[in-house]
Amino acid sequence: MLKTVILDAFTTNPGDLSWDWLSQYGEIEIYERTPYDKIAQRTEYADIVITNKTPLPKEIIENMKKVRFIALLSTGYNVVDCEYAKQRGIPVSNIPSYSTMAVAQLVFAFISEFCCGVAMHSQDVKSGGWSRCPDFCYWKQPLIELYGKTIGIVGFGKIGRAVADIAEAYKMNIIAVSGHETDQSGRKNFEWVSLDELARRSDFITLHCPLTAQTEKMLNAEFLAKCKSSAFVINTSRGAVVDEYALAQALNSGKIAGAAADVLSSEPPEESNPLLSAKNCLITPHIAWAGFETRQRLMTVLQENFKAFFDGKPQNVVNN
Repeated sequence: MLKTVILDAFTTNPGDLSWDWLSQYGEIEIYERTPYDKIAQRTEYADIVITNKTPLPKEIIENMKKVRFIALLSTGYNVVDCEYAKQRGIPVSNIPSYSTMAVAQLVFAFISEFCCGVAMHSQDVKSGGWSRCPDFCYWKQPLIELYGKTIGIVGFGKIGRAVADIAEAYKMNIIAVSGHETDQSGRKNFEWVSLDELARRSDFITLHCPLTAQTEKMLNAEFLAKCKSSAFVINTSRGAVVDEYALAQALNSGKIAGAAADVLSSEPPEESNPLLSAKNCLITPHIAWAGFETRQRLMTVLQENFKAFFDGKPQNVVNN
């Protein structure tokens, strides 16, 4: 009987979804989390290994005696040594495009918080601030209207395009940088620009690029020095795309107005991460993908990946 092992089930499915469908493929071992020193033991005799962020480097895969398929619970696949898996003839399948709209939604949740201060104003009202005010209204921060503002999108794949769609509804000006410029002539107020020009012109900068040797710490001191002092930076892509020390310094010195991150270079972050104490920096714990509907969609793609593998036609394979 085939054995499937899930190494880190909890984040994807804390109990509101079901793994029962896996029983049609044989025995299932479900671990909510797997510390590094337990990975080899838990995967040694597995036929199929499912992982989200639990790493599967070469030395772990070498120890797998029976593995036939590695299924990711994520779009990113850097946690697996895909090249070595390919050498072993082991397909690695990811979950593409399942969280596109959810990530775009969080981008504008960050933007709305910067512009309107909803949470801060609500808390102030509940603390009696409005009750003590002699006027019918007041505000605790400058309020910003998005109409006519410029959003700079770094990376113009599915998520970048979804962000642009929402920005169009706000009648914002959209500028973008991409390694592959496509025809966007159907969009209003859209322009392809260089990275330097994007830094100089943007009121909001949102990152949607993969982590590569070229993009690592792309948003650094040199980039930030070109930005408007009123600019806001948002990162929902990969934490290491940002030089966190440079960004913290820019925030604390007032070089830029604010920043938001759903991803950090190390997750969970070390207490020494400079962004944790930086001025006007919103940080969420990698939640853009975590809505119920989003995770449900992820599970559906995982089921499709399993069916395709057992039909002899693996899909979403990242190590062809």
